[in-house]
Amino acid sequence: KWRLTRDRWHTGFVDTLGHGGLLGQVKGRTLAEVLAWLATTDLDWRKGIGYVAIDMSATNRAAIRIGLPHATVVVDHFHVVRLANAALDDVRRRVQQDTLGHRGRRDDPLYRIRKLLLTGSERLNERGRDRMLLGLRVGDPDDELVGAWLAKESVRDVYLADNYDNAAVLLDKAIAGCLADEVAEIRSLGATLASWRTEILARHSTGASNGPTEGLNLCVK
Repeated sequence: KWRLTRDRWHTGFVDTLGHGGLLGQVKGRTLAEVLAWLATTDLDWRKGIGYVAIDMSATNRAAIRIGLPHATVVVDHFHVVRLANAALDDVRRRVQQDTLGHRGRRDDPLYRIRKLLLTGSERLNERGRDRMLLGLRVGDPDDELVGAWLAKESVRDVYLADNYDNAAVLLDKAIAGCLADEVAEIRSLGATLASWRTEILARHSTGASNGPTEGLNLCVK
């Protein structure tokens, strides 16, 4: 079991067993470079790898499918939620520009609630929820940002499911809702979720996460 993650310049390979030690670090982030490192490892060791946890990198996914075809690919939940948050932010910035003609400023209604929008609904107190709703009422005339917020919450709901089957139902509902939306950013989110459906749901069957990998990356940097 190991995790693979990439930053701007290097690809790191981290063990998920034991103390999560660094297995290897190679310069570059291409398909060929990842496969070249795998080729240097023992064949029996590679056969023993059960899953690989990654961010939403098509290059990493392709490398695993080629170099470790028997392994289960898992997308870390942090990266999926971050994708939904990014779509929400994209809609907020565009609506801000469309309605006021400039980027967000301190006293603008949508800018003032930007952090509340990214907060999980279950963590919002009454005051925070009221502030968010007021900002949306004033700054989101066509309810585009409301739709993006609901899409973000539907993605987060997937990780509140207690088993694979429930997670699959929630993810499929989130994908269908996003793809049917009139807002381009939300449809794009739905398309990405659909293309990674198997890997997203693998989180519920393996429990894998690349969280420790991100921490080790900071140490390496």
